[in-house]
Amino acid sequence: MEGVCVNANVNPKTIFTGDNLPIMRGMNSESVDLIYLDPPFNSNANYAAPIGSEAAGAEFKDTWTLHDVDAAWLDLIEAKHPVLNRVIHAAMTNSDKSYLIYMAVRLLEMWRVLKNTGSIYLHCDPTMSHYLKLAMDAVFEKGNFLADITWKRYAAHSLSKSAVDTISDHLLYYAKDHQQVMANKVTSPLDTAELNRRFPHVETETGRRFQHVALEQNSNRSSAGEPRKIGDKTVTSDIGWRWSQSTFDERIDKNPYLIYWTRTGKPRYKIYADEYAGEPVGNIWTDIPYLASGDSERTGYPTQKPVALLDRIIEASSNEGGIVLDPFCGCATTLVAADRLQREWIGIDISAKAADLVVERISDDQGMFENIIARDDIPKRTDIGHIPRYNVAKNKNLLYGEQGGNCNGCGSHFEKQHLEIDHIIAKSVGGTDHIENLQLLCGNCNRIKGDRGQEYLVSKLLVYSKLYQYHHYLKHTLHQDKP
Repeated sequence: MEGVCVNANVNPKTIFTGDNLPIMRGMNSESVDLIYLDPPFNSNANYAAPIGSEAAGAEFKDTWTLHDVDAAWLDLIEAKHPVLNRVIHAAMTNSDKSYLIYMAVRLLEMWRVLKNTGSIYLHCDPTMSHYLKLAMDAVFEKGNFLADITWKRYAAHSLSKSAVDTISDHLLYYAKDHQQVMANKVTSPLDTAELNRRFPHVETETGRRFQHVALEQNSNRSSAGEPRKIGDKTVTSDIGWRWSQSTFDERIDKNPYLIYWTRTGKPRYKIYADEYAGEPVGNIWTDIPYLASGDSERTGYPTQKPVALLDRIIEASSNEGGIVLDPFCGCATTLVAADRLQREWIGIDISAKAADLVVERISDDQGMFENIIARDDIPKRTDIGHIPRYNVAKNKNLLYGEQGGNCNGCGSHFEKQHLEIDHIIAKSVGGTDHIENLQLLCGNCNRIKGDRGQEYLVSKLLVYSKLYQYHHYLKHTLHQDKP
């Protein structure tokens, strides 16, 4: 087991109620092994669980306008993440821009809290998957993209008005660092009919189903002409052998029925159905059905996903004892699957109903009451690099190197002693003292900005620049007009 992360400042089996952005900002860096998120999709719809269901009272709006965006979010992106800023401004509509800004600031925090060996799965549908892919490339870097997984949710509808019916979702799968990422090989079991088709023979002595595979292999031509003693027979191959004599002896000693003889006297070896791990899983998932209305898992929660889907993700990208985070945990499917698979977990949801569903579903699933912690506060960071006093030389040195000695407002170059540390998002509106929320401004820009957002500073500087240009133009014109 991996054990609880020593860098974590949140106890495992904790469910937070509230906006996930400030809660994630309060979590220590590199404290989570796996993140799965199933956020709103910008579907232009509102969702609510039906009255009488387990999830009754849970609802969320999935319609986005610029009024839904905190200007401070955009301030942070514009100040620190120019590539991500370009992605957002490439969006076609204000609704798309608003949704991407909402998601982008949260993805930045997910990148920070994820361990270097960790991975993230973002669940989305075709509405915004293309934009979200670009945003993920900007945050996690394109080289850390691992797969775009297509999950078949439904069968095509015969009454669809479209020539091609949309029946799938996307799971955008990224590593924090593709060279360090932890990944387990995942297989999908075959149903009985397919298993019998692939393993058509039955071993008389044991009743085990098997298929047989060639022992001669022309890629090993160095062993061509060499004899192999198999039981009481000695056989020579004209093209080469897959195994050495010692391998033959060792494997036959373990299983005297391993060799299958063809009618022409060729030896082949058996692969047994009961030892078959399953079909390796690619990026097209058609074997996990969506929840039907009568399924026992159903809580009535809108957009609920099946436990089997989360089982696969958690088994593929974490080990027992690892910490799984779901920042949009809804009806707690991720947490139920993580708990069942002996992982630690942290969930966040805006709806207070989520905390009730976590307790109910995990208690029902495990057959006992789990020690689950429900919180509605914001955790306090304790990790290395979180300096209690922000205005210190260490921060100034880091920021000076990051900004190349330039003011993050006017862009002018200054010596370090003439730059001042500023909060991009003011503390009065939830900004933190951590380095991610700090920048260097010259004294003039810092006075202009005050405790307002970066957008205010940029707009003011633009006005001053235009006034200066206009003043210069007037002076030049008046000088030209002098007799």
